This record gives sequence, C-alpha cells and structure tokens, in this order.
Amino acid sequence: MLSIQSTEQLTGVRISGDFWDLDALIQAIYQVTGDENKYYDYQGARLRILGICRNLRQAMQGEHQLEFVSNGLNKSILSRHETIFPTKNVYYGTEVLWPELLFTAIALNDFIRLHRELIDSSDWNGDVATIRKFQAAVADCLEQELTEDEFLVFLRMIHSKSPLTFRYATQYVDVLNLEYIDLNTQTRKAHLASFALRLMLEDEEYIELKSQLIEVASTTKKALHEIPINASYPEEILW
Repeated sequence: MLSIQSTEQLTGVRISGDFWDLDALIQAIYQVTGDENKYYDYQGARLRILGICRNLRQAMQGEHQLEFVSNGLNKSILSRHETIFPTKNVYYGTEVLWPELLFTAIALNDFIRLHRELIDSSDWNGDVATIRKFQAAVADCLEQELTEDEFLVFLRMIHSKSPLTFRYATQYVDVLNLEYIDLNTQTRKAHLASFALRLMLEDEEYIELKSQLIEVASTTKKALHEIPINASYPEEILW
C-alpha cells in the first residue's frame, strides 16, 4: 500500500510503497497527463509532475531508500500451509519537498479533468482512481500537519478554483521550495498552510515573477516553463 508520511524535520514527505504500488502510480500519471504534445498550456505542470515520477522510478531501482514492512504472515499461517515465506515485504521510498508535493497533487486535478473531458469520462477509470488514491494520501498527510480551519480553507480553495495550473509559471514552485527549505521545523509547521495556499492564490510575488518570465519568453521565443531562474538547491537537504 502506498504510504505518505511527513519527514522528521517537516521538510517534506516520504513516499513509499512496494514495487507495484509505485509502478501503478507512475503508469497512471503517464496515462492521464498524456504525451508531450498534449495540453500545451499545461506543459510546465506536466513536466513538474513527471519529475516526481522520475524520483519514484529511481526509488524502484533502489537508488533512494529501502525498508521492510510486515506483510501479515505469522507462524500460524506458515504452519498451516507448511511452507516458508518472508514475513516482510520490501518498500521503496523517496523524499519530496512539501511545496513540490502539494503542487503535484493540485496540478493532477487539472489533468484528471482534461482526461475525463477529452479521453475517458468513465467513473470506473482505473488510472484516475489510482491518482485519486495518491491525492487522498497527500491530503491525509497534510491534514495531520494543519489545524482544522487551515485544512478546510485549503480544500475550499481547490474546489473553487479551476483550472488550477493553466499556463502556470512553475518556476514559482522552486521559489517556494527554497523559501521552505530555509525555515526551521517550528516555522515550517506554522506556515505550511500558507505555502499550500500560495500555490493557488497567484499573489503579487507570483504575478511579478510571471511577468518577468513572459518578458524573457517574448524575446527568446522560448516557452514560459523553459525560462531558467536563479534557483540553487543545497547539495544536501536535512529531511
């Protein structure tokens, strides 16, 4: 079962699951976000989501974290079947910064909407169900870190704003990631809700950044999401 838990320093979350949990999520995301020629105005958000998929695939290859989780087998069951099986399963895991994870969960709403409108509107679509389960795990983890009122405001914002990431300047996620990393644990706890809302509010800081990016894009003829900003992540992050 896919697990999402806050890290010790509240820098982000640890996403973990067995091989098939992570593979199912990755495949579902690829199906719903479409190929690189679809949904052009959401291309920046799509590439950001696929960055999470890349981390998950690296985790599946054992490049990040491994842990052993009880699978429910006990001596009684093993004796009954007169066989030997391992009593723990291998879970693969990776860490993701909180702003990055929240943006991914939010942006997936847009791709689910587009997929249902243009590809498959069935309520029984397995790929959408898999992604919804992932989003629910993110929401459950976030709810544990926020007050009840903060969490309700976050949910209301998601449900009242659509689309959420249309022509979004995804460089702003880097800005929030780096701001968040610089905070101590107590301050992260106090301001996590505001970071979640800033991903959707398009405040003055976001509008100014996007205006600068649009100006550069108009002269370089590059897509908005292709414009680099001066964002240097630390070589080591204390999770």
